[in-house]
Amino acid sequence: MSKKKEIDERTHVLQDYAYHYYVLDQPKVPDEEYDRLLRELEELEAAHPEHRHEDSPTGRIGGEPLDQFRKVRHDVPMMSLSNAFDAEELRDFDRRVRDGISGTPVYSCELKIDGLAVTLKYEKGSFILGATRGDGQTGEDITHNLRTIGSIPLKLKEPVTLEVRGEAFMPKKSFERLNKAKAQRGEALFANPRNAAAGSLRQLDPKIAADRHLDMFIYGIGSSPDKDFDSHHEALEYVKHLGFKTNREAARLDSIEEVIDYCEKWVEKRADLPYEIDGIVVKVDSIEDQQQLGFTAKSPRWATAYKFPAEEVVTTLRTIELSVGRTGVVTPTAILDPVSVAGTTVQRASLHNEDLIREQDVKIGDRVVIKKAGDIIPKVVRVLADERTGDEEDFHMPTHCPECESELVRLEGEVALRCVNPKCPAQIREGLIHFVSRNAMNIDGLGEKVISQLFRHELVADVADIYRLQREQLLELERMGEKSADNLLSAIEATKENSLEKLLFGLGIRFVGSKAAATLAMHFETMERLQQADVEELTAVDEIGSKMADAIVTYFAQEEVQELIAELASLGVNMTYNGPKLQEASDIDSVFAGKTVVLTGSMDTMTRSEAKAEIEQLGGKVTSSVTKKTDILVAGEKAGSKLTKAEELGIQVLDESAFTEALGRS
Repeated sequence: MSKKKEIDERTHVLQDYAYHYYVLDQPKVPDEEYDRLLRELEELEAAHPEHRHEDSPTGRIGGEPLDQFRKVRHDVPMMSLSNAFDAEELRDFDRRVRDGISGTPVYSCELKIDGLAVTLKYEKGSFILGATRGDGQTGEDITHNLRTIGSIPLKLKEPVTLEVRGEAFMPKKSFERLNKAKAQRGEALFANPRNAAAGSLRQLDPKIAADRHLDMFIYGIGSSPDKDFDSHHEALEYVKHLGFKTNREAARLDSIEEVIDYCEKWVEKRADLPYEIDGIVVKVDSIEDQQQLGFTAKSPRWATAYKFPAEEVVTTLRTIELSVGRTGVVTPTAILDPVSVAGTTVQRASLHNEDLIREQDVKIGDRVVIKKAGDIIPKVVRVLADERTGDEEDFHMPTHCPECESELVRLEGEVALRCVNPKCPAQIREGLIHFVSRNAMNIDGLGEKVISQLFRHELVADVADIYRLQREQLLELERMGEKSADNLLSAIEATKENSLEKLLFGLGIRFVGSKAAATLAMHFETMERLQQADVEELTAVDEIGSKMADAIVTYFAQEEVQELIAELASLGVNMTYNGPKLQEASDIDSVFAGKTVVLTGSMDTMTRSEAKAEIEQLGGKVTSSVTKKTDILVAGEKAGSKLTKAEELGIQVLDESAFTEALGRS
């Protein structure tokens, strides 16, 4: 047998064994046999590298370490989900869904794996890129680490181009093994499998990730230019057919009451699983219904995450600290005796505001019950009044700001006390921290500790001062060497080229989150145009409500804001939108201008993604499902059910010839 044929056969055998082991959980051979064959393949490939397969199983062992992570902008944003915490909130979700569609919804339910959301890209069947969710718009390239996960296919069973989304996680056994090894080495232990998985995938050396035995479930498709789906269930069956691992506990359910029963079942059974889950993801199954429901600024209206009831524990409240946020709100925080909650040690818990403290009758020295809201944010649930000794002390909110001593006010309709002094040092410091954060200007190396030092040394008083920093000033800071200073200055300089939406979010305009900032930047394109917009112009923009519009107009009307923006512009900070441009349909002479278009089937002259781009350039909007709102269906070969539905609804249909003519190609 030739060495090429031997390598081919050994590769295919090991790929089959790996698929049965990692994806189907049905091992064909003992681990020892697999390891023996893998070592033999390594030796063959080392002797004959010219015959090594691109998707060889030996590629999972880990390659060379990286110097740093590369940023990756997602083609389709990775949005977060709204939450439901009880049965009534699930019923509210169901009511909203029913109000938004014409028929009766069918739901798809999946276990919410407690890991790290990632996206995987394949080109003609080959794995080419894997990235973290990041801020939903931009993540980090972790392809080198994801290649080490056995359940992620390096080559699909069909040569298709697509992007899938899923959750990378650390099974309980892998977590126990890792922490046992860390304990033996005297190292700090990971608090929970989620942290361990995230830490493993953010290693520059892939050999570390390979040694930690991670796993992954695919829960959806980000984009699939070559194939359409009628339902989420159909999409999951397709990715399963391609060789991906999906969660076997997923279910399609006909009513919200069945969904509630499913959720309650897994509240009881979650401990029996070989991996951690922190809830249930509930999705409307029909793609057409999803299309009708659409999205809010932050999340899809057709999905929600049911979060399990939080674990409750008892501890002692020792004192109450006050903090002033970037909007001036004064927030009381309980300082507690350390206690473990949902896998992490908690010493601080939110008390929210004075009204809540009075309502719960919280006193310093009380024994209190705490839990993590949504398994994330610790909060005081109730006081154990029966355990009081008489030594507890009442707490009173101050009348003046703990930072600047300005008188606190309670604005009409609000429960929070607020410092309205625009020169309050705490607000300035928190505003600076927000400005440099990942979702805003994203200045590498300029975190909370460095900002606090700069502020303490009076080197920054507003965000414009960040762009005036000098090397000599930075070298005065603790733990700031020459290389670190140079890297920080380079990072600051690089953010001058950020697109407008990053700056808008960084400015901290009330009610304007990262998604709204992107919407505003895309619509107005320049800071000057946005500054001149009135409430009527703003509310005409999709997803911008009157409350947000009022806040934007009020913000830009302030003289100090106008001066700050002028300063930033003079320092070279970009004031324009650099992303994909929108064109008004009325300005475009095209049959697609202002029309909703659906693509189906395959074409000889272009890919579906190319067709979509051309339609959008001509003022059209491309959607995935045929509905009464669809204006044009572009039908290639093997058009299928979408063509039938379009004909039933009387929608204009263009074949490939007519389509290319409409594009002006003929």
